[in-house]
Amino acid sequence: MKPDSLLYPAPKGLYCEKGDFYIDPVQPVERALITHGHSDHARTGHGRVLATRETLDIMRIRYGDLFCGASEVANLGETIVVNGVRVSFHPAGHVLGSAQIAVEAGGRRIVVSGDYKRRSDPTCRPFEPVPCDVFITEATFGLPVFHHPDDRSETARLLASLKQFPERAHVVGAYALGKAQRLIALLRQQGYDEPIHIHGALAKLCEYYRAEGIDLGELRPATLAGDTRPDFAGGIVIGPPSAFADRWARRFAEPVAAFASGWMLIRQRAKQRGVELPLVISDHCDWAELTGTIREIAPAEVWVTHGREEALVRWCELAGIPARPLHLVGYDDEGE
Repeated sequence: MKPDSLLYPAPKGLYCEKGDFYIDPVQPVERALITHGHSDHARTGHGRVLATRETLDIMRIRYGDLFCGASEVANLGETIVVNGVRVSFHPAGHVLGSAQIAVEAGGRRIVVSGDYKRRSDPTCRPFEPVPCDVFITEATFGLPVFHHPDDRSETARLLASLKQFPERAHVVGAYALGKAQRLIALLRQQGYDEPIHIHGALAKLCEYYRAEGIDLGELRPATLAGDTRPDFAGGIVIGPPSAFADRWARRFAEPVAAFASGWMLIRQRAKQRGVELPLVISDHCDWAELTGTIREIAPAEVWVTHGREEALVRWCELAGIPARPLHLVGYDDEGE
């Protein structure tokens, strides 16, 4: 069986015709296999959804109980047969519950990475290399310029700024699923045990992470309403990036505007967002980690999707690995 007869790009997403299912479809379908809970991969309206327990829980938190017609839990490493096609889920290291999906039939195995990272993360299982004939890799940071610094050095910069400006609140933008919880956990690992204030949009997901046994320390609501205005000077406030476009962020006295993202490596992006303290912390692989992962897995072929596809395809070709871009649309960098 040729790989592209087992899995191929279709208007609604990656489609397995033999098994009659899609992986991370961008439109409602009858049967969807979901890699993780970010909204560009996990959408509502599907007839049936197969995903890890954590991803299904996260979808319920974000979308409500009626996010799909029916759901089924995929245990990591377990093989499930879908219309004669063997599928299995393996840790991706991206966010809590994230998984790569292996699809097998006719003696071929294709692994869809979803979004993934190789850095240590106290809030989710580490990436697990899975041998395969075809590896479908994301390429969010698929350019040689992207070499992300050590996460600890970036959180140390935030803590150093707290000491330097004790009269100012440090207001940090971090995506609600994965990045916010990881940043909090990294700060706790660095010995920061003061209460951290969070925007209301983070509360339910942080509570879920806690319920899953992930220690986030003391969290308090970043509430500015009421007669007694709290003083956030010298403290850390974390909110979703969207909150920085409204009046919420502007109500803090002399805030230090920070943003945790792999894109903060590009100064112009930080400048456009008005970021005073850019923190280069990503939930995706940088260039060296992408190429290192491909070398480690050593697939016969690589397909590249949603990101800087052409550069990684070219690198594969120079390394003697057949590769091609998939040009899938509908995915963004929500969890970067």
